[in-house]
Amino acid sequence: MANFIDDANKKALEIMQNAQPTLVGMGVAKDVVPGMHKKLIMHAGPPITWEKMSGPLRGAVIGGLIYEGLAANPEEAEKLAASGEIEFDPCHHHQAVGPMAGVVTASMPVFIIENKAYGNFAYCTMNEGLGNVLRFGAYGEDVIKHLKWMEKTLYPVMKQTLEIYGPVDLKSMIAQAAQMGDEVHNRNKAATSLFIREIA
Repeated sequence: MANFIDDANKKALEIMQNAQPTLVGMGVAKDVVPGMHKKLIMHAGPPITWEKMSGPLRGAVIGGLIYEGLAANPEEAEKLAASGEIEFDPCHHHQAVGPMAGVVTASMPVFIIENKAYGNFAYCTMNEGLGNVLRFGAYGEDVIKHLKWMEKTLYPVMKQTLEIYGPVDLKSMIAQAAQMGDEVHNRNKAATSLFIREIA
């Protein structure tokens, strides 16, 4: 049994080390993420029901429903979320990742990453920045307005830019950013600078 586990761990490590994550483009979640539909909200972490969600995750769901136009206000969003009409599913069930308490909804733009070594794909939303953001459970008018700006203004420019200057080798960029002081999670200053230089 020990040999079986050791062999499996070695194989998993080999796959991770050989991976070649490459940013190949952008798309809208409903068009590119497997299984995405208008009434699906993907979230970080394991499967969970509305009743058991933390406050920040509930806030993100409320914001997501308002952003999608499925609810006009927080009260409507809470009622809809509790009604059973909305499907909740972990991001990793759909080859995607979600930040903190953030969610992925159908209209959100996502980065498309291809693993050139194995041919699999992954998807993630754009970083909202700091302050009042959906990934912290905020859902005020300013948050929704910013998400709409990202969808309608930032996304088309980013998509076109990547079509012109892509693909982007993320593995080498991550390695370089780590050498520059980033841990490529909460601190992304170096990675952001490298990315802008790559596509500028």
